[in-house]
Amino acid sequence: MRLILNKLSRRFPGRDVFNDISLEIEKGVKLVITGPNGSGKTTLLNVISSSLAPTAGTVTFELDGKSYTGSEILPYIGLVSPDLYLYDELTANENLAFFAKLSGLSIRNFDGMLSRFDLESRGDDQVGSYSSGMKQRLKYVLAIMKEPPLLILDEPSANLDEAGKTLVDQVIGKHDGITIIATNESDELKYADETIELGK
Repeated sequence: MRLILNKLSRRFPGRDVFNDISLEIEKGVKLVITGPNGSGKTTLLNVISSSLAPTAGTVTFELDGKSYTGSEILPYIGLVSPDLYLYDELTANENLAFFAKLSGLSIRNFDGMLSRFDLESRGDDQVGSYSSGMKQRLKYVLAIMKEPPLLILDEPSANLDEAGKTLVDQVIGKHDGITIIATNESDELKYADETIELGK
């Protein structure tokens, strides 16, 4: 398993966000992308996850002897992000069932997953009734339920209390694929095997 960033650049009208980023990371490596607000952390995550095309350069994911680029990488990603949309009018179980179906998973019971994130009693509640911290926990359930080889976390501890942050520690510690974390929280640098600093 390997993720290859080759001379990545992204430009918006009137602004270069980042230029010429190259890095290769293997299975088990945790990459932390850091920098001040507005430095391009989320933009780089979006390019890596193929939801935004680079202005130049390529992203390649290698798994089991095959190489994937662009939208081919999407099925291998688990994502936690402020931009990840949950359906407030659906219950947690209904959200999970919907995303499981999209991912081709045959999971029918989500109690164990919800319990891991202390949501076991709220599976039949509409997500619109959830606090911001509970929604963040549910995003983690969505991200890891397909056991993705690529785990991408944008602001991983956003809206979480200390118990929630402990759960994040456990998720990151147990993930044995490639983990990519974007943060400007100094205490989250502890996760880093490799670091990209933007906005220097």
